[in-house]
Amino acid sequence: MSSSSSVTKLRYADLLGAFEFVSAGGHIDSGAYIDRDTGAIHYLSSEFDLDEELPPDLESSDRYIAVPNKYDLDLGRRLVLSFIERELPNDYGTVAAFFRKKGAYARFTNFLETRRLLQRWYDFRALRIEEALREWCRDNGIAIVDEAATHE
Repeated sequence: MSSSSSVTKLRYADLLGAFEFVSAGGHIDSGAYIDRDTGAIHYLSSEFDLDEELPPDLESSDRYIAVPNKYDLDLGRRLVLSFIERELPNDYGTVAAFFRKKGAYARFTNFLETRRLLQRWYDFRALRIEEALREWCRDNGIAIVDEAATHE
């Protein structure tokens, strides 16, 4: 934990943006770090010039915590398969086979589109991401503060 005794506070939208940034890359080496003292998020990327002056101790100090990506939170293939198990259990084998080759996610979304379940997938995924990120925050001493929330 940081030298500060206060809890780090962060807006969910800011955390979600950082999560999406670190999860989107594929072959791009990128990261996002939360400053435990200020709640600021620092972004870094080997692919893009982000015009941000990064703290020199960003990757070595316990003052900063790396934002997890979708694989860190087990929100990749397993999330897809849990959705299929719930919504289309008879197609589980078909969808599981998508993930044995490149382009699996595109095949999966096309598959859902033909069954008119794409929006249901997006809603399911958003809810699971939010649950996982909020749990990650609790585990790491970060308080999510939302504008619409009546309590913190």
